[in-house]
Amino acid sequence: MSLNGKYSLGIILAFTLLALAMLYLIPLINVITDSKSINTHVFFYSRIVLWMIMSLIFCYNAVIEKEPFFLWREKRYSLFFYIGAVVCLYFICAVGGAFINAVIMTLHREQISNKLIQLQSLFKGNYFLIISICLTAGVVEELLMRGYIQPRVEKIYHSPILGVLASAVLFGILHSTYGTIGQVVIPFFIGVVFAIFYKLYSNIKILIICHFMYDFISLMIMNFIDIKHLSSF
Repeated sequence: MSLNGKYSLGIILAFTLLALAMLYLIPLINVITDSKSINTHVFFYSRIVLWMIMSLIFCYNAVIEKEPFFLWREKRYSLFFYIGAVVCLYFICAVGGAFINAVIMTLHREQISNKLIQLQSLFKGNYFLIISICLTAGVVEELLMRGYIQPRVEKIYHSPILGVLASAVLFGILHSTYGTIGQVVIPFFIGVVFAIFYKLYSNIKILIICHFMYDFISLMIMNFIDIKHLSSF
């Protein structure tokens, strides 16, 4: 198998495993643990499996591809650049996401995701769960979506634009399990922003930090404000 073939197989493997985990992992854990509904333990176990999926992709890369996991060399920047980049990325995503949500609410009057309403009760006062969820999302999703998939798509098709769009589309699809248009379009938008940044500056650590911060602030807001009151934002 050619190297591009190995890259393609790795991309399919990474996305398929993540998609299956998003769709079926929690119901499967409920069956195994004999839980009637989602609870903090079930959700925590599901995050552990995501770390296992990432480890499997690392193993695939080491054993099958036998190439560096990061095809783009990680660039170093000053502390001030880190801070400025994280803050700028956060505000671009937050403002852009709020605008997209407002447009969707105006045109479609979309209802709030039932899954988010269900999960809000799990996050209430459970700061360990919030941090573990944000850390998992920041590390696993950025390493696989941007660090692994994006450069390989670009290298296979010799197209930076396709690399950006493919990683963003897959990122949006992974969030479709929340059952709303906004939970696909907004992650797609964030995926485009993150992918462009990664292409320009080749620093995955900044994206991990920003992803963690974006999710952490969002979950903390949900922790103190009833999500049903956020539909206008």
